[in-house]
Amino acid sequence: MSTPTAGRVAKLRERLQEQGLDALIVSQPSNRRYLSGFTGSAGYLLVSDRETRIATDFRYFEQAAAQAPDFRLQPVAGPAFETWLPELLSGLGGKKVGFEAAHLPYATFEQMAAVIRALPEGERPRLVPAIDVVEGLRAIKEPAEIDVIQAAVDLGDAAFAHFMERVEPGWTEKQAAWEIERYMREQGGEAVAFETIVAAGAWSAMPHAYPRDEPLGEGRPIVIDMGVRLDGYCSDLTRTIVIGEPDGEFRRIYDIVLGAQLTAIELIAASMTGEQAHLLAGRFIAEAGYGESFGHGLGHGVGLEVHEKPRLGHGSGDVLADGMVTSVEPGIYISGWGGVRIEDLAIMENGRLRVLSRAPKIDQAKA
Repeated sequence: MSTPTAGRVAKLRERLQEQGLDALIVSQPSNRRYLSGFTGSAGYLLVSDRETRIATDFRYFEQAAAQAPDFRLQPVAGPAFETWLPELLSGLGGKKVGFEAAHLPYATFEQMAAVIRALPEGERPRLVPAIDVVEGLRAIKEPAEIDVIQAAVDLGDAAFAHFMERVEPGWTEKQAAWEIERYMREQGGEAVAFETIVAAGAWSAMPHAYPRDEPLGEGRPIVIDMGVRLDGYCSDLTRTIVIGEPDGEFRRIYDIVLGAQLTAIELIAASMTGEQAHLLAGRFIAEAGYGESFGHGLGHGVGLEVHEKPRLGHGSGDVLADGMVTSVEPGIYISGWGGVRIEDLAIMENGRLRVLSRAPKIDQAKA
């Protein structure tokens, strides 16, 4: 192999050996892309100690051949597994073949299992559930991946600056979201990484609010959560602003959230668990009297997906390591008043976080 994915397949084979697996069927789209380079919406990979195969249908034959040249292309004719799955699994009789248990629907697993049961006994592999095998590899970003993520972050920062230069209190939340999205697409983004959140006033007390036909108004919190997808990789940025003059309550809550974020960024270190990292911000907010108003995790990994490993939150045993890109996004949400969330992406380098985002965090409001 000579493509950029070759090293990833080699690492996957090491993980399969460690877990006692002879091969892995890859069905999750981002994992499929990560290992093969194939960006189509349908297909299965088979990675064994000797072979790499990709099974897909007529719509993607040329695309798969071009994007995944190191994988042997196996045409899929029709949706019935019995027409192509035996060939994909040929040579693996009696072997342990992992499947992505967190992603493969139960009905699909049952169909695959039925096809395998119908094979001659000596040709039947044993399906074994595998969890986070590829995701664990994806959590550690390669230099080229970091470069693309930084470019996506830079585009998001530019979109926020563009928005802040133009925003007016009479704009609706939907208008504001569209202004951000339009800029990101016009400047080269292939898509938004997720549905843009713009939530003003009391509506911003919902962490995942959606934009409405309601004016932004003046003197109240406006939460803006935005991300762009560039060359397959995502950015994620949240800022909370006020148009006009913020009141004392906003300043006080904003300062608590900002203090929690800066504390976490400063103190999070490699070898911590995701839960330990979360508690750095969680305790800061709790000591300020708002512990029950911070109900979500501190952050999450970002890469080919906007939510991936590691998870920074209660109960997370994910161990932080160099090369991981994660969001750091504490927030306080008060029903009837609104919310404040501040989010940046950061990469773990030399055991510490380095922030990738550069969008301003304070005094951004347009008078």
